[in-house]
This record gives sequence, C-alpha cells and structure tokens, in this order.
Amino acid sequence: MTSSPARQRTRRSAVGALAMLGLLAAACGDDAPTAASSTAPEAPSGSITVYTGRSEELIKPLLDQFTAATGIKVELRPGDSGELAAQLITEGDASPADVFFSQDAGALGAVEKVGLFSALPESTLSIVPAAYRSANGMWVGSSGRARVFVVNPDLAPDPPTTIDELLDPAWKGTIGFAPTNASWQSFVTGLRVLRGEDGARAWLEAFAAQDPVAFEKNSVVRDAVNSGEVAIGLVNHYYLFEKIAAEGADAVVAQNQFLDAGDAGGLVNVAGVGILASSDNTAAATAFIDFLLSVEGQTYFALETFEFPLREGVPTAAGLPSLESLSPPEIDLSDLDSLEATQELLSDVGLLTL
Repeated sequence: MTSSPARQRTRRSAVGALAMLGLLAAACGDDAPTAASSTAPEAPSGSITVYTGRSEELIKPLLDQFTAATGIKVELRPGDSGELAAQLITEGDASPADVFFSQDAGALGAVEKVGLFSALPESTLSIVPAAYRSANGMWVGSSGRARVFVVNPDLAPDPPTTIDELLDPAWKGTIGFAPTNASWQSFVTGLRVLRGEDGARAWLEAFAAQDPVAFEKNSVVRDAVNSGEVAIGLVNHYYLFEKIAAEGADAVVAQNQFLDAGDAGGLVNVAGVGILASSDNTAAATAFIDFLLSVEGQTYFALETFEFPLREGVPTAAGLPSLESLSPPEIDLSDLDSLEATQELLSDVGLLTL
C-alpha cells in the first residue's frame, strides 16, 4: 500500500527531528570536556590570618602540615580566647582576621551573637555531631574536652560521681580547683545555663563552704592530687594523660573519674573555628577548617593533645573512653558566652581569685 502524503511528511519530520537531536548530542559531547575544564574551581591559595586562643606551640606543627599540603600560608595571632572575641567585636567588619580558632565555645558564641561569622558549608558542618557545633551553622568544634574529677585513689577510694556528691562534708578541705582558669569558669557558666542563676549560686555557695583549695592552674591541681596534697581536683580530662605521657604510667597515682550521665560537672566543651564574614579569602579559610576536621587533623588532636576527636571513626588516645560513651549534660555550647556574668557571680561567692 502507498503511504499518504500526510504520513510521508510526518515520517520525514520525525527523521529530521532525530537527526537534529543527534547533532545536538554530538555537539554537547564535543563541548562537555572543554566546558568542565573551563569552569573547574581553582584550588584555594594565598594566605589567611587566624586569631587563636589555642597555644601557638600546641598547634604550630599542625599548621605547618596544612601549609605543606595546600600552599596556603597562615598568619597566627595568638591570645586569650575571650579577649580575642572582644577584639573581633571591636574591630567589626574592619578586622584583618579570616578565621577565629577559639579555645572554647563561649567565645565563639559571643562572636556569633553579634553576627560576625559567615555560615559554614553543610559539607563541613556535617563532619561534626550537632551537639558540638553552632545550631545556626556559624562555627564548628574541632576537638572536645570533658570536665572530670581527678582523684587520688588512696585518699578517695570511693570518689563522688556528681557535683552534688562533692558537697558531702566528708570532702571538706580536700578539693582542689583553679578559680582563674577558663575551663572552671566555663563549667560555672554551664551550671548557670543548666540550673538557672539561683540554682548555680546555691551550689557555688555550698561549694565555697567546703573550703576548696585554690591553685594557679589545672596542671597544678592535678599534681596536688597526685602527690596527696588534696584528694580530688576539678580539671579537664587531658591533664592526667599529659602527666602520664611525660612521666610514665608507673609514676602517676591519680586517676580520672568521669561523672554520671547528664551531670553538670561532666560538661564537654570544645575548641572550635568560625570564618569571619569580612574575610576576603573564604575559600582558603574553609580549606583550613576542613583540614582541622580531616582524619589527619583529628588524629593530631587525639594523639598530641589527648583531646576527643569530633570526626566519627578517629580513635581516641589509648586509655581514653570514646566521646560517644560519655553522657554530658545537654546544652547549646553557644550559650557559654556570658563570661562576665559568671565572673561577677564567682566574685560574689568568693571563688574567683586565688
């Protein structure tokens, strides 16, 4: 049978359309490699300025590794985290800083509160559990540390496991703490958030009545516990591991007592980082944070500083429990920013100075 003219026109149109699609596909195939190569993003480069509350001696080897791996130079401006946060707030958009690498979350929360950070990429944020980063995506934790009781087992064979048990009259005059240390003050700030102003004041007044022994810093508290000068000390977990690494396990009597689930004394705080919204090299700043959160960076914190790595799958130092096995109090770490109010409260109850 002979096809009708209309059917012949339809067949010719279909063949023409398929031929055109074939040409377009071929053209797209020819252009794809060229387009991809012309739009590929350049690797981050240049330099960044990092304000940091972390010890330069502590982090310098890691920064050197970052520069060797990326070619990005880091200008480090170290100082106290709280003072650097105040400086950033004063400098505002005119700050030369690209990154704020804080020793604690409270200082990061203060900078976030005034809107000086830019949001981090989800690919960066998702590396760290939600509890250890900004709820608004403005900063991310880089390593964690837990508050513990470091105890002398000869003097405290059955040590307390909550901060309220610490108030038992049996422990009067046997407790060491470092009143001027930032980690003690962060704990008290967390106590204010968790129990309210009145609840925190009540605990602090009862603690002051225990006649605690004030020391200059956490390492001195640890040593006093180890020597038997006091039975219990309020410190961060890693101070014991530093002493063991320096002197050997056989020379160390003291032990860490981790606190009961949810107890305010078992706060897990973080060192962390954020990118300033005024940075003119956010690509390099992001690369810096991603390096801190890489397996290499997290392993450095685990093995060199004895802190908790925050990236899943990176093991802790030998003898240290996993972060996942702890049950710290639930708290938004950004809320640890009210340091001035904490210091006023500590001054009122006589626990701010040596």
